[in-house]
Amino acid sequence: MKLLRAGLLWALVALLTGKVALAQAPTPPPPDVTPAKAAKLIRKRQVVVLDVRTPEEYAAGHLAGARNVNFKAADFAQQVAQLDTTQTYLLYCASGNRSSKAAALMRQQGVRKVVNAGALKDLQTTKPRIRAD
Repeated sequence: MKLLRAGLLWALVALLTGKVALAQAPTPPPPDVTPAKAAKLIRKRQVVVLDVRTPEEYAAGHLAGARNVNFKAADFAQQVAQLDTTQTYLLYCASGNRSSKAAALMRQQGVRKVVNAGALKDLQTTKPRIRAD
């Protein structure tokens, strides 16, 4: 009986700590602009659009005209250093997490005009042109 109680107690602890761990999973910060505002900036050609997802994600579908600059690449910082700092860059990714981190890193490297547009799925609500390679 004691063994059964101990087993149930451990199962309960595991269940509760698992829920706590799930509840503490990081959520991406909110984007800098709404999907509608991002679409307007893109339509008016006021931004250079950067897709910071992996090349595989980019090939599966991306905003028309977007350049792929993989945030996970070892040379991401070097790619950022090559950017024209007078331009305004609009970034997006799959969830908004990488684009937020990429925007922060770009700002640290002196690219001041950076707009985090968040997740591609949210941008798709504005019905932009999507390309797949």
